[in-house]
Amino acid sequence: MVGSKLDAAIGTSIAEFDPASASDAEMNALRQLVYTEKIVILKGQRLTPAQFVALGARLGEIETYYQPMYHHPEFEEIFVSSNVSANGKQLGVPQTGKFWHADYQFMPRPFGLTLIYPQVIPKANRGTYFIDMGRAYQKLPAELQSRIAGSTCLHSARRYFKIRPSDVYRPISEIMAEVERETPPAAHPTVLTHPATGEQVLYISEGFSCALEDAAGNRLDEAILPELLTSTGQLDRTFTHENIHLQTFDEGDLLIWDNRSLVHRARHTTKPEPAVSFRVTVYDDHPFHAGAQ
Repeated sequence: MVGSKLDAAIGTSIAEFDPASASDAEMNALRQLVYTEKIVILKGQRLTPAQFVALGARLGEIETYYQPMYHHPEFEEIFVSSNVSANGKQLGVPQTGKFWHADYQFMPRPFGLTLIYPQVIPKANRGTYFIDMGRAYQKLPAELQSRIAGSTCLHSARRYFKIRPSDVYRPISEIMAEVERETPPAAHPTVLTHPATGEQVLYISEGFSCALEDAAGNRLDEAILPELLTSTGQLDRTFTHENIHLQTFDEGDLLIWDNRSLVHRARHTTKPEPAVSFRVTVYDDHPFHAGAQ
């Protein structure tokens, strides 16, 4: 399968792809294209929620998000980001992902593929920012690469945990204790080896990464993590860093990206316009990184 290269450092698009009729070989080729190109955009899609879920299931094992407030009302496999109400009720959660992260990075078992299917697209400022963390690692000074060799990074959901309706009037200490109990910090290699491509990927994010440890479990210098985040572009609030790629999308676009290699950040409008996106996340046929169970 060959896509049309986007006018950017990463990504490719496929003009004609029918998930319903695609063969197993074509689905496998699609997965391989995601690994090599990092982002694949399927153009001109007109899928129902059920068909979107079915596409995810063809690519691997779907992970249902652990917090029900994000679920589609009919298909719990679909994570809904929305500032639109339906029948007087809030659909999904508004203003999601407004920070650099990789999906499920704070979990012991992150997934390999993320699928985003925009439903209602703002007219202004639409898109998602991405950083290719494989290329970002290659650009690090050798001395900095050496300092993090063999280390692990701890990731936590605590910094950007969204307060639920049931949390109103609860003490913040009680809420944070629940966050720590439900999603304790997860440890992953600071530099992981991508199981499908062999690429070395710097696996950190501004949103979830909280500490670095050496092989013996000793904390590394606290200054290293901000230095890494600065070097990769995640602390650039102007979004002009050379590593940052803005991926826009049009009606009918369905985006699939490599959740191992990329960190991303949603681009929300300053003046809110109606915006709705569906997300399905998938464990593929590989362990999350080489050496993982």
